This record gives sequence, C-alpha cells and structure tokens, in this order.
Amino acid sequence: MRELMAEKITETVARLCIEANCYLPEDVKSCIQSCRQQETWETAVDILDRISENYKIAEGENCPICQDTGVACVFLKIGQDVHIVGDLTEAVNAGVRQGYRDGYLRKSVVRDPLDRVNTGDNTPAMLYTELVPGDRVEITVAPKGFGSENMSAIKMLRPSDGVEGVIDFVVQTVKEAGPNPCPPIVVGVGIGGTFDKAAYLAKKALLRPLDSANEMPYYQALEQTLLEKINALGIGPQGFGGKTTALKVNIETYPTHIAGLPVAVNINCHVTRHQTEVL
Repeated sequence: MRELMAEKITETVARLCIEANCYLPEDVKSCIQSCRQQETWETAVDILDRISENYKIAEGENCPICQDTGVACVFLKIGQDVHIVGDLTEAVNAGVRQGYRDGYLRKSVVRDPLDRVNTGDNTPAMLYTELVPGDRVEITVAPKGFGSENMSAIKMLRPSDGVEGVIDFVVQTVKEAGPNPCPPIVVGVGIGGTFDKAAYLAKKALLRPLDSANEMPYYQALEQTLLEKINALGIGPQGFGGKTTALKVNIETYPTHIAGLPVAVNINCHVTRHQTEVL
C-alpha cells in the first residue's frame, strides 16, 4: 500500500488552480484556430482573432483568461492501492484556498444558495471522486464559470423519445442559451444513468480533449450530427452570427433503467479550462 501525504494534494491543487485559469489547453486553442480558418463571416473572424489574442496575453502575463475564474471543480481518480495520509476533502479545499489567493483569482463561491455571503476563498471545491485500480491519484482541476453553467439543463426523456428526442433537447438547449454562455461553446452531453449521474457525465464530457471522439462509432456520429445542427443555428462567436456556435460536442453514456432516458447538457464557453497531474 503506497502512502500519499495530503499536503502533496494541497500543493498540486493550488498550482493547478492557477495554471488552469491562465493557460488554455492546446486542443482547445487548436480547435479555435481551425474554426477561424473555416469562418467566412467577417465579424465572426474578428471575434475569433480577439479570443486568440486574449488567451495569448493570458499566457504571456500569467493572468486569468477570463474574469470569471469559476468554482473549482476537482476530479480525483484515486487508486485502490494508495493510502492518503490526512483529510482528503480538507486537502483539496486548502489547495483551492491557496491557489485562488496566490494567483489573485476572483473568489466567486457563496456560503449558501440563498444566504449569499461570499466565503472569501472560493471554497468549498466541487469534488468528484472515482476509485480506480493502481496506486496513483490523478487530479484534474476544471474551473467552471457560471455564464455557461447557468445555461445547462437536464431532462428525463421517455425511452420512446429515442435519439431524435435527445437531438431535439440538446439543440434546443443551445438555441435558448443563445449568446449568454459566450460562444463558441463546448457542449458536454450525458446520456443514461440516473438524474444525477447524467449531469455528472455531461460535466465529465467537458474534460475530454476536443480532438478526441467517443469510443463507440454510433456516438461518434451523434457527436458530429449535434455539432452540425448546433452550428447551423447561426448564433456564432459571442452571438454575432457565423458558423462557429460550438467548437465540439462530447458525449458520455452509462447504462440506465428500462423506463428511462436521462439526458443532461453541460455547456462551457470557449474558455474550457482544465489541468491534470498524476501523483
């Protein structure tokens, strides 16, 4: 049994909070550039150029890409053969506290949904844990802004709604979101499981590289169909029209009940931030 000190997790989470907010993943940058080359609407091209300029400035000056540095969503894949010495939850929150302080990142978390007093340190983190084989711990920090989070949705479809019902719900969710989530967006779709599992799958889908595809050919085709239908809406970058409403649609699935078809849509803006490290 390998031992891992909780302090190491704190140190890593703190650093990843800063890195995730200041450096856009290469797959996202590449996708933005690819979409820019395909745009024909002058206004859309100009906005995509400004988006590129913004993330280059953030990298060069080590400052946040967006003023909404989000809630800290922290995903942990914990090996079954590792023993964490110390309080895991507190270790993660201490890392968020330290990272948002040292990185001069905006603190956006309130202590209660209705008693809206800021916690002052962006804690607690939104913590997601998964047990996996091995003796390593994989940490992913994904700051989530709420301009896009607020546009997300979940629906308990009937099995008889089928794939067309899924397509209609996803496309309608993006259409109703319009310019609010700062397009071009990345769309995470979770299908199956239960009410809460579908939402988790949709959020987890946002972590998948934009140059990847679902492992199953059927869902690869569905990802492409949804992307084409969403981009045909013509919302475009920042809502000013164009071909690029979405950069990518990622789908994650899970078995479900014979009587259900849960579907969740988690929208992210073009600042789809996440950084990962394995301890």
